[in-house]
Amino acid sequence: MQQLTFISVFITVMGGMNLYTYRRFFRKLPTKFHLFGAVVTITLMLAELLFVADRLTGLLPDSVLLYRLSTTAVGISFMLFVVTLIYDLMITTSRQLPFDHQRREAIKWAFDVTMLTAAAAYLLRGFVEGAKPPVLNEVSVTIPDFPEDGFTIIQLSDVHVGHTIRRSFMQSIVARVNALQPGLVVITGDLFDRTAARIAEDLEPLRGIIAPTYFVTGNHEYFRGVTPALEMLRSLGVIPLTNQHRQIVLTQGRFNLLGVNDLVGAGFGVEPFDIDAAYEGLDASLPTVVLSHQPKSIHYFEEQRCDLMLSGHTHGGQIFPFGLLVKLDQPYVAGLYQHNVAQQIFVSRGTGYWGPPIRVLAPSEISKITIRNR
Repeated sequence: MQQLTFISVFITVMGGMNLYTYRRFFRKLPTKFHLFGAVVTITLMLAELLFVADRLTGLLPDSVLLYRLSTTAVGISFMLFVVTLIYDLMITTSRQLPFDHQRREAIKWAFDVTMLTAAAAYLLRGFVEGAKPPVLNEVSVTIPDFPEDGFTIIQLSDVHVGHTIRRSFMQSIVARVNALQPGLVVITGDLFDRTAARIAEDLEPLRGIIAPTYFVTGNHEYFRGVTPALEMLRSLGVIPLTNQHRQIVLTQGRFNLLGVNDLVGAGFGVEPFDIDAAYEGLDASLPTVVLSHQPKSIHYFEEQRCDLMLSGHTHGGQIFPFGLLVKLDQPYVAGLYQHNVAQQIFVSRGTGYWGPPIRVLAPSEISKITIRNR
């Protein structure tokens, strides 16, 4: 049911964006661009329908090229929609200016050239940034009673292994993680973008992470089969925290590491979010780091010990200004925030990407969280 709802909304939104782009941008350009605009619009919509067909049936060939083409169309449609909104606003505003017809035509010509150039630059930047390896995002967080000053946690999130992110990418990530020599590694959901069986070889490099590694589910684990995913991770030496906590013992003391299942779990009837189970028996006198995929889940923790929450899910918006829409659903999009006087939350932009291999002003990241106690 959730899959059908997603597909219905997706087709409606993409169709609306493509139609708006054609009518309000391509049709407003000089006549020679009209046919070009129609071809672009139809091609994008066909590719997006191909993407939907693959999500619905899974019967299309297992082709990286087909997946890249279909998902890239989604990114291009959104980016052209953004350009069209700006173009539409500029044209509408220019009509209010007290200029004669000739000057208005000159202004429109300048707008047309500017927006076509901007559209090309916007798309090019998205592809260039999307192709770059994740940056190292170093973050310092203060937890006054934390047992060890300078303790480091490496956070990976939203890798989306499966279609275009494969074994070689995971090998490079594991090598970089090990080189950082963290005290702990956490993976905050959406590691799987295909079933566990189909990406077993791609996930094998996780076995090579030297530091203790913990995992919590994201929404995509439920789409692809959460139970086999958890079983596979255990076989690779990764410890899932499914509404559970562990005491992490350091040379100078201990802290709680707590993980909860993703909020969508209840809708699937398996591995639901359960904060009460997660906190059962927890020593609230110890500093507590919480792993939870979606940032908005922090509202459930306001009565609990939660010094720092590590989340993902948002991809930092992935393609600017999509983060503004993400903000409608999630209270935090990327970075470190002081949620209240006792609680902080850090939201990763994600280590991989979902869908189009495109990023604008939201680079993928490996997050290095250094905890200070003074």
